Amino acid sequence: MAVEKDMQPYPGETLDSIRDVRLFQAKDGYRFSVDAVLLEHFISAPRLGRGIELGTGSGIISLLLARRVKHVTIAAVELQESLAERARRNVRLNGLEGRVDIISRDIRGLRKVFPANGFDFAFSNPPFRKPQTGRMSIHEERALARHEVEITLPDLVRTSAYLLKHSGKFYLIYHPFRLTELIALLRDSRLEPKRMRFVHSSTRGEAKMVLVEAVKGSGSWLKVSPPLYIHEKGNAYTAELKSILGK
Repeated sequence: MAVEKDMQPYPGETLDSIRDVRLFQAKDGYRFSVDAVLLEHFISAPRLGRGIELGTGSGIISLLLARRVKHVTIAAVELQESLAERARRNVRLNGLEGRVDIISRDIRGLRKVFPANGFDFAFSNPPFRKPQTGRMSIHEERALARHEVEITLPDLVRTSAYLLKHSGKFYLIYHPFRLTELIALLRDSRLEPKRMRFVHSSTRGEAKMVLVEAVKGSGSWLKVSPPLYIHEKGNAYTAELKSILGK
C-alpha cells in the first residue's frame, strides 16, 4: 500500500503527462516549461550510452530521453532535495528504475562522486539570470531554477568538461543575451560549439532561446540549423512544435 500511495499526487501536487511520460509536479513550485522539451528533442544520442543531466528538476528531460533512446542510462543530478525526491517518484512512476538514477548533490561537488572523463554526453537547462537581475520568484524551487543563486554558468561548464570523455557532447538551452559569454566559457574548457539552433516565439520576433551542442576536444567549425518557431498566427503552435510535444 505504501508504494501505491507514493504513486499518487501529494497535497500541493498535480499529475501531468507529455508524450509517453507521466510526472508529478508542484502546483506552485517549479514546473517544467517548453524549454525542457525542446532540449530533449535537440539531443542526438544514437551512439551515446552514458549521460548525465546537471539540474534535473522533476526529471522530465531525462525521462523523455530514456523513453526515446532505449539504450541510454542517465545520472540525473538535482541540488534541491524536494525536487530530487519528486524526480525519484517520477522515475518509479514511469518504470525507469535502472535507466535513470536521481542524485541529490551540488554539481560543484561532483568531482568527489564521479571520476573524470566518464560520460558520453551531458545536458542541462540551467538558470540563466544572474542574481539581482529580473524578478525573483517567491517560490524557492522556481527561483533557484531561473537565477544563478546556487550555480553559475562557469561552474556548469567546468563541471561538464570534467565529466565528459574526449569527443563527449554537451547539450544545453540558454538565452541569446548571454551567448557570447557561453561560447567563451565553452571554448576555455575545450568544449567546442558544433551546432546551434535559435528558438523564436514567432517569425516576427527575435530569438528567445538558443539550443547549443558542444563537443569536447573537437575542431573549430559550427553548424547553425534553421530557426525553430513556437507560434503561428493567432498564437497557435506550429506544426513542428506540435510534433515535438507529441500532439
